[in-house]
Amino acid sequence: MSRSQAVAENLPLLRRYSRALTGSQASGDAYVGAMLEALLQDQSLLNEQHGTRAGLFRLFTQIWNSVSINDDAVPVVNTSEHRLANITPLPRQAFLLLSLEGFSEEEVAFILQIDVGEVRRLADEAGQELAAEIATDVLIIEDETFIAMDIESLIKKLGHNVIGVARTHADAVALAKTKKPGLILADIQLADGSSGLDAVNELLKTFEVPVVFITAYPERFLTGERPEPAFLISKPFQPAMVSAVASQALFFQRNSRNRLQRAAS
Repeated sequence: MSRSQAVAENLPLLRRYSRALTGSQASGDAYVGAMLEALLQDQSLLNEQHGTRAGLFRLFTQIWNSVSINDDAVPVVNTSEHRLANITPLPRQAFLLLSLEGFSEEEVAFILQIDVGEVRRLADEAGQELAAEIATDVLIIEDETFIAMDIESLIKKLGHNVIGVARTHADAVALAKTKKPGLILADIQLADGSSGLDAVNELLKTFEVPVVFITAYPERFLTGERPEPAFLISKPFQPAMVSAVASQALFFQRNSRNRLQRAAS
């Protein structure tokens, strides 16, 4: 594949990111256009150390951070996008690159030209800022006491309310019936040999809720009957990743709900 083909193939992904970052497609496209103009004038600007896609996002980031483009874009009306736009710029970039675009921490460090430790700090900061805007009731399904305590502490620091910690499938269903959670963080293998995945699938038959699986057995998530969309974090986990992914799950679930409401109106 030629460089021009590789660039063209990745433009839709870059436009998606620029739209989320700037708050409107018109504004985002203006920055993408400025990046393409710069690239046409000097192809050496594209650093492909981590591949063409990461190189394009790195160049776009340089343009976005250094150039102010005025346009007549229509203001964003989506509430979730307003919340995301309120996050300070660098944490917002780290959050979107990790969660929306699925880049690794190393790739995000390359794109933003910072180190991996700073990527984690920024993702954690973005998670806290976003969580403050979309705080909710959280159900934790985890049979290991100390891990459950760590997750509970982290979630509370993000501004959420923990309605309970379930150690088994039955406990999870009972807790969720008492008060429907707005977010579920679940392990897959539970104390009595039951499955957190089965518990989540049972709960989703009665109400809709975003789910993040935190497990040492990711292969069971990939091969089992899993809810869609769902998010996966492998143990051992970084606290910043839990913050970013939990906030991502809430953000995109509400974003999807808003789109459906607009389509129905």
